[in-house]
Amino acid sequence: MPRTKGGFKTRRRSNKILALAKGNVGRRKNVYNIARPTVERGLAFAYRDRRAKKREMRKLWIIRIGAAAKLCGTSYSKLIGALIKNKSELNRKVLSELAINDFNAFANLVKQQL
Repeated sequence: MPRTKGGFKTRRRSNKILALAKGNVGRRKNVYNIARPTVERGLAFAYRDRRAKKREMRKLWIIRIGAAAKLCGTSYSKLIGALIKNKSELNRKVLSELAINDFNAFANLVKQQL
């Protein structure tokens, strides 16, 4: 029985990897055996960083809210505590946008809550 080399399926699999390697430099973009580990590593970083992005954004929102709260004469923790106690449904993302784009509304909100 003659040996088969894979043909269509192998070509399709390698083309998929090479398409993901588009934009790499040198042989990383057009040699399968070199592109494959690079693509796998990139996909692993992408998976990890989709989750890390959520953490980073929450940190940024907290920093922005804390800075705006200081300008209003209170602290971040007191503001969030008051919002929770009053059962406000504003999340940190909305509060951050409010603090950046409409500081007067944010200041009025802080006065109402405290």
